Amino acid sequence: MLATTAAARSLLRASRFTTPATTVAVRSFASIEPYSDYGKSVFTGRVADEYLKKHGSSGDILKDPSWTASHSDTVAKAVLDWAVDRGANTYCHWFQPMASSGVRHGQTGQVQNMMMAFNRTTNDIEFDFDGKNLTKGETDGSSYPNGGLRATHTAGGYLAIDTSSPIFLRGDTIFIPSAFVSYYGAALDEKTPLLRSNAALSKHGKRLLAHLGLDIGDQDVISNIGLEQEFFLVPRDQYYRRPDLQMAGRTIIGKDAPRGQEMCDHYMAPPSLSSPALACMQEIQDECWRLGIPLKTRHREVAPNQYEFAPLFGLNTVQVDQNLMVMQIIEEVAVRHGLAALMQEKPFNDVNGSGKHNNWSIGTEDGIMLLHPAKVNKATGNDTAFAVIMSAIIAAVNEHGDLMRMAIASPGNDFRLGACEAPPAIVSTYLGEDITFYLSHFKDGKGEGEYIPKLKTLDLGTHEVLPFEVPAEDRNRTSPFPYGGARFEFRAVGSSQNVSMVNTVLNTIVAEKFAEFSDRVDAGEDIHDIARETLNEHWKVVFNGNNYDEEMQQELTDRGLWRIDSGVEAIATLTAEKNTALFQKMKVLTKEECESRQQILHDHYWGTVDIEAKCLVDMLNQHIIPSVKAAGVGPLSDLEAAVGTLKTAIAEIHAAEDSYKAAQLARVLRLETMIDIRAVCDAAEEVVPANLWTLATYKELMFLDQHTASTPETEPFFDE
Repeated sequence: MLATTAAARSLLRASRFTTPATTVAVRSFASIEPYSDYGKSVFTGRVADEYLKKHGSSGDILKDPSWTASHSDTVAKAVLDWAVDRGANTYCHWFQPMASSGVRHGQTGQVQNMMMAFNRTTNDIEFDFDGKNLTKGETDGSSYPNGGLRATHTAGGYLAIDTSSPIFLRGDTIFIPSAFVSYYGAALDEKTPLLRSNAALSKHGKRLLAHLGLDIGDQDVISNIGLEQEFFLVPRDQYYRRPDLQMAGRTIIGKDAPRGQEMCDHYMAPPSLSSPALACMQEIQDECWRLGIPLKTRHREVAPNQYEFAPLFGLNTVQVDQNLMVMQIIEEVAVRHGLAALMQEKPFNDVNGSGKHNNWSIGTEDGIMLLHPAKVNKATGNDTAFAVIMSAIIAAVNEHGDLMRMAIASPGNDFRLGACEAPPAIVSTYLGEDITFYLSHFKDGKGEGEYIPKLKTLDLGTHEVLPFEVPAEDRNRTSPFPYGGARFEFRAVGSSQNVSMVNTVLNTIVAEKFAEFSDRVDAGEDIHDIARETLNEHWKVVFNGNNYDEEMQQELTDRGLWRIDSGVEAIATLTAEKNTALFQKMKVLTKEECESRQQILHDHYWGTVDIEAKCLVDMLNQHIIPSVKAAGVGPLSDLEAAVGTLKTAIAEIHAAEDSYKAAQLARVLRLETMIDIRAVCDAAEEVVPANLWTLATYKELMFLDQHTASTPETEPFFDE
């Protein structure tokens, strides 16, 4: 991977001075050697095995989490050797505080400690890192959101290594992925509930597989995910001219530029060498690959200056950890290229916002994919295994669509859902006509046997392009939860989110249905009868049409599907009796943990709006009103009145009786009052001369290709 355009040019120049004979010898086969350093900064696989063997062990011990009790000192010695060889001398337990999206850099917490100490007798420097340092830690938990889970005078926060996610190294520091809990074991983080939901999914997934004919022994049923990360890159000098982008991550005001995305000219267009965006993305990928993050895909997205990265899929805990690091790296590398990265869901009005499609699948540790019909049917020896598993998932989506909506209720998503850029806040699932036909016949008892996906041949009628096969099903990008062949894609997730809660919910609701099916089989019922009954009861949630169509949205609403337009109200469903009972039954969250998270999420919502509203007050007083006065044109009295309106609304939020009420007031302020004030501000921008308007405009922010240029190379591309 070439981190910069300069690197690409250097490689090209070097190739020109290679003799033909040498060229044949060196380039007869592609060589991976230039990329041999990729993955060396992760303590797993061959890297871990090499260092553990130096201490009389091997990488195999890391496969069993019990190494933390039996071999922690051995692993610590190997980790220390690896870290020092890679230039590191510091370690930290790396954890995920709640309610971090959009406000906390990197969305993680850490206390960095040097792996050295002075000998108290000789004052010589010596290494200080053992198994205890590696496997657990303690910190002051008083300043993290806790929702009442701990009192001020019981401030201990305890950290324990998550053995499912590998230790990695960046700069002079090794990062130890960790769970973060209170003195009494209550989850203070995003990771702990996800780990618990993995246990529930494995336990009940194994039970269901056994009933379908497959005993996987000591293996786990696991959840793999792949996360498509969207974001914007804007010129950093213009970013500094927008207090709202700096403080809140989105533009609170701003007149549309003459050009947006209406010409469909940005999506997957070639990255331009006239801007620093491509070199920035190359460097991001290079750094990620060195950290063992397989950031495979990059491309332009729909809106101007919008881009996407996508990795190869992997275990959910690892993918969540890596995605958090990807977002941090994107923000940090952008600075080095004179850019600012915007991770928020809706940084600009009237163009697409950003999401993070969560591709979710389940399988066994040895690779049997439970959502792949041929593989799961063959492994179980049961032609209807796929149908049974799908019936459980369909029921989970229909019954717990409120929790799925809750999981995506980030502040920025209120601007995206249903706006023809993300699915609406109505939870349904798309299966495609082929699977729908099969499951419909299965549930009605009209057909037996295995589901075999059909293929379709496209013949373009040309000699040069031969006929080729495509899946029988088209994509449905309007569905919140479409089946995509061996996986479901949760398309409504927000770009800035830590997706731990999203996957905790998916795991838990499916685990409950797997448990329900298994319990009924244990009680003597036939598993096929259970699946048919379940499909008939929950069939209404299957919808293969256009979710953007308002008539279709009304039809889905009339069906009785979960529709919660307000993110604030969606958050409030977390403590509904059925949901706290679900989480407790699956041993994922206690009732108290559900209550605390609901409070924290509501606090995060109104806190985000509070920042935005205060930014708008400052922008009115310090920029917009002075510009209008200087120009002698524009709605001055309306702008001055808006300042008072905002200050009154902010005071009402702060005086609210609880977090829920504060969030409700904040939503009205944000989606009604502030939108009306925005219209006044944008009207002022339209008439104030450009030389008097002090805020960066959409035209200056959104068009890198037209407004920036890459730094000239010191050497010409073409050699003389």
